[in-house]
Amino acid sequence: MAVKRVFVDTWAWLVLANDQDPHFQKVSRIRTGAAGQGGTWVTTDYVLDETMTRLFTMTAFAKARRFTEGIFEASGQGLLDIEHVTPERFSDAWLLRLRYRDKPRISFTDLTSFVVMRELGLQRVLTGDAHFEQVGLGFVRVP
Repeated sequence: MAVKRVFVDTWAWLVLANDQDPHFQKVSRIRTGAAGQGGTWVTTDYVLDETMTRLFTMTAFAKARRFTEGIFEASGQGLLDIEHVTPERFSDAWLLRLRYRDKPRISFTDLTSFVVMRELGLQRVLTGDAHFEQVGLGFVRVP
């Protein structure tokens, strides 16, 4: 049976970085369930950029650094795939920006995530962000 891969959005990283978040327990259980199943989690460099920017502004430097280095370590161990937004993916995200002109609150980072998810055939996304479902591309939010 194939392991289902899930895209990890900024929301999920920030929840995991904050054990006081009301969603922390649920997201932590999902993370624990994925442990040992290499390559089941996927994120992008843009999502990590957004995550680090927010994390370092809302938490102590040492804690933000440890959490971020834990993400890098998970990638190094093959537990997380970090996809890069290439010039082609950037251009495709720009086309989505034009397509979804009626949804100005969707961030460009989310648009790049949509492109990567479609390219990789990913439907499940670990997020609290309703934009992933609002675009009608077949994405399903987890939890």
